[in-house]
Amino acid sequence: MKVAIVHDFLVKLGGAERVLENLMRMFPEAPIYTMFYDHERVGDVFPMEKIRTSRLQKLPKFLRKRYRYFLGWLPRVIEEFDFSEFDVVISSNTAFAHGIITGIDTKHVCYCHSPMRYAWDWANEYKSENGISGLKLWFYQRILKKIRMWDMVAADRPDLYVANSNNVARRIKKYYRQESEVVYPPVDVDRFQISKNSEDYFLIVSTLTPYKKIDLAVELFSRLGKRLVVIGDGPHRFYLEGIANENVEFLGFKEDEMVVEYMQNCRALIFPGEEDFGITPVEAMAAGKPVLAYGKGGVLETVIEGETGEFFYEPTVKAMEDGLARLIYNSKYYDAGRIRKRAEEFSSDVFVEKMKTILGK
Repeated sequence: MKVAIVHDFLVKLGGAERVLENLMRMFPEAPIYTMFYDHERVGDVFPMEKIRTSRLQKLPKFLRKRYRYFLGWLPRVIEEFDFSEFDVVISSNTAFAHGIITGIDTKHVCYCHSPMRYAWDWANEYKSENGISGLKLWFYQRILKKIRMWDMVAADRPDLYVANSNNVARRIKKYYRQESEVVYPPVDVDRFQISKNSEDYFLIVSTLTPYKKIDLAVELFSRLGKRLVVIGDGPHRFYLEGIANENVEFLGFKEDEMVVEYMQNCRALIFPGEEDFGITPVEAMAAGKPVLAYGKGGVLETVIEGETGEFFYEPTVKAMEDGLARLIYNSKYYDAGRIRKRAEEFSSDVFVEKMKTILGK
């Protein structure tokens, strides 16, 4: 069986790329097709010799880094890849990869991280967060209308959808009118160990963008005076540092080894935003740490309230404060071993076995 893998953009390492890495290990001979590839940022994981890029890769580097400006072209570009030599194509889709065109004898399995959120349920938030207005808004809305029309047509192309959570499966059903099987993303739980000691700080590990809602945690901890450590960087960092008191520490980007150390020694992980799945809370649980999370999205499928953490159900400082109080009160009841066992249900081995079962059909 000859297999190919497709991924929208290979320009950073994130949760979707962890899925891709596991697919690559499952099929080491399979080439990876992608529209943009940044060797400097992802080459250590995804070597250049495995990559087949689109014609847009020939653009100057400063343009490739601004690939969102090519939004209107990307549907056409993804359709240009030729998969006639393959028996099976697996697309790792966050936006356009499900829209590849395959022959009648080629099976297309789409692992869907989500239908493109900026075209559907996140359209207004995306417009607001990126300050799109005036003439730019007029062009953006015209392009978005065409992309939605293409997306509905492209949604019929995969032979099978695999959703990364029940949360995303509902979105696939709503926007694509397609059924899907659920296979949770792989989490490298073996990187983490249960630490007997916890230092007196709470932890956030996240990119610093508005939709992550880190400002809620910064405001709360600044008022309470409790120590909060924030690992990660992004365009919202300057604003967050401006509203923070001295008890909130911004460490910027840290290598994985340092993140593991902080995760294993914190009191709990704070997860204020909504995610399709949310790998970071599972990593914290792999270290035996409870999670305080906004009770919406994929985290509802991983964190067990009262057992591996607590939720707050309104995106407000007051609601988060109530959740934090419950987490601190219940800290004497949490069992690190039980929390760790829950995380192991989302391990890479579980992901591989479930994907093998689906592909074996």
